Amino acid sequence: MKTKPPYYAVIFTSQKTETDEGYAEMAQKMEVLAKQQPGYIDMESARDEVGITISYWGSLEAIANWKSNADHLFAQQKGISDWYAWYKVRICLVEREYEFEK
Repeated sequence: MKTKPPYYAVIFTSQKTETDEGYAEMAQKMEVLAKQQPGYIDMESARDEVGITISYWGSLEAIANWKSNADHLFAQQKGISDWYAWYKVRICLVEREYEFEK
């Protein structure tokens, strides 16, 4: 990620239900769609017992536009009805960052 702070992180943590039908396809579709949104910067994701996806955005307006995207709204409803036992969304301002790479 080459964007310098400040920018925003949307942290989506979740636990899935036993229902998995269509989940992987929808997750892939949402990743492709998010990358096309104005203000999108990057995304990182990991899943074990709890899934964590962090998407990075240039502004709160970009986040609000992504949240209200019609395809994303449909995916959110499928998540609530089928795929998630629970989820939590946190929106954070990234003010500083540093990294290590070998």
